Amino acid sequence: MGWRGFRLLASQIAGAVLGWFVWTRLMAPGNVAATVASQCAAALAGAFMGGWIWWLVDSWNAVRLLHWLRQSELGTAPDLSGIWGEICVRMRRWIRHSVQQVQQGDQRLNDILSALQASPNGVVLLDDQGRIEWCNRIAERQFGIDAQRDLLQSIGNLVRDPQFSAYYAAQDFSQDLVMQGRENMPSRPVKLSVQLYGYGEGRKLLLSRDVTAVEQAEAMRRDFVANVSHEIRTPLTVLAGFVETLQNLPLAEDERNRYLSLMAQQAERMLHLVEDLLTLSRLEGSPLPGARDWVSVSHLLQRCENEARGLSTALARKQARPHALTFPDARVLEEAGEIAGASAELHSAFSNLVANAMRYTPAGGQIEVRWEMLEDGSARFAVKDTGAGIDPKHLSRLTERFYRVDRSRSRDTGGTGLGLAIVKHVLQRHGARLSISSTLGQGSEFVVTFPASRIRLPQELEQ
Repeated sequence: MGWRGFRLLASQIAGAVLGWFVWTRLMAPGNVAATVASQCAAALAGAFMGGWIWWLVDSWNAVRLLHWLRQSELGTAPDLSGIWGEICVRMRRWIRHSVQQVQQGDQRLNDILSALQASPNGVVLLDDQGRIEWCNRIAERQFGIDAQRDLLQSIGNLVRDPQFSAYYAAQDFSQDLVMQGRENMPSRPVKLSVQLYGYGEGRKLLLSRDVTAVEQAEAMRRDFVANVSHEIRTPLTVLAGFVETLQNLPLAEDERNRYLSLMAQQAERMLHLVEDLLTLSRLEGSPLPGARDWVSVSHLLQRCENEARGLSTALARKQARPHALTFPDARVLEEAGEIAGASAELHSAFSNLVANAMRYTPAGGQIEVRWEMLEDGSARFAVKDTGAGIDPKHLSRLTERFYRVDRSRSRDTGGTGLGLAIVKHVLQRHGARLSISSTLGQGSEFVVTFPASRIRLPQELEQ
C-alpha cells in the first residue's frame, strides 16, 4: 500500500474517530436518540473530511513542488514531507547533478574553443548551409571577417576570391586550395592554404594556414636551381664551342692561344661558382661559431688589404688606372681588438665586401675601408666606394642568391651573384647586422655592425 496510502488511511481513521467523538460527546450528549447508526454516519463523515483534508494538503504540496520545478532553482526548493518531500530531495539531487554536467560540458566546450582560438591556423565552423557559426581570431584576420558581425553569414558572400568560390562550389574537398590572403600586396605577397572538412549533419570545418614562407621557400628553391643551371650552362656552352673549334679548325698560334685564354676564363668562372656554392652549403650546415674563439681584427684587415691591393694591381692591367685604396692606419689596428667567431668566415665576409666594391667601381675610383669602435661597446666595419651606385629599389634584395642589379655588368666583372648572400649568412651566424646605403652616380657604403658581446678590446686582453 505504501507510505502515502498509509497516511491517507491514518487521516481517514483520525477523521472517523474525531467525527464519532464530536457527535457522541458534544453534539448529542445523553441523547438516547443518538443511535449506533447516527454514530456510524458521524464516523463516516469524519473519515470523509479527514481524507478531503489530506487530499488538500497533498495537493498543496504537489503544487509547491510543481512551482519549484518550473523555476528549477536549487535555493528555492520547498521544505516538504512525505512522498513529495522524497521527490523534492531526489529532484534536487538530479537538478544539481544536471547543472554540474552542464557546467562541465560548458567548461569543456570553452576549453576546446580556447584551444582553437590559440591555434596558429584559422578555424571556421560552418552550418549545413555554409553559414558561419564560429571562427577564431586568425581566421578573422586572414579572411577579413568579424566573429560577431558576420555570425550566420554565408562564407561564400564574405570570401569573394574566385578560386575559393570555385573550390566551394565543386564540393570536392580532398585537396587543399592555395589562394591569395586578404593582406596580399605586390610588395608583400600572402598565400593561404585552405581546406574544408565535413562533420556532423552537413556541417563543415574550414581550416586555413599561412603558407607564405613555404611558397617563398619553394619559389627560392626553383629560382636557385634555375639560376645555378643557367650560370653553369653558359660557361659550359662557351667551353664546348671553343673545344669543338679547336678540334675541327686549323688555327694560328695566336688565335689558338686566345681561345685557350677564353676557355680558362670560363673554367675559372665555373670554379668560383662551385666554390661559392660549397661555401654557402658549409655555412648552412655547420654549427654556429663559438663565442670563445677570438679572431684578431688587425690580422683580418691586413689580410683584406693585401688581397685588395693584389686585385687592384690585376685590374689596373686592364683598366690602366688602379683604385685609390684607403685602409685603417696602424693606430686603429692596434686598438681594434678581437672578434668572437670563425676566422675563415669573417675573412670571407670582409673580403667579399671589399672585392665587390672594387669590381663595381670604375678605374681610378676611391675605396675606403674603416673600422670604428662605438660608444656602446659595439664595433663597425664599413666599405665605401665611389662607384655607379645602386637604385634604392634593389637594396632590399641585394643579399638574395644570384640577384643582380645588372646581369651583363656582373658577368663583365666576374661576379657569381653569391658574394653578398655569403656575407649575409656569415653575419647572421655572428650576430652582426648589415646595412646598405647608396646614391646613384655617387657610390655605395656597406656597413657591418658587431654587437658588444662579440668584441674584446686590447685592454681587456691585458687583464
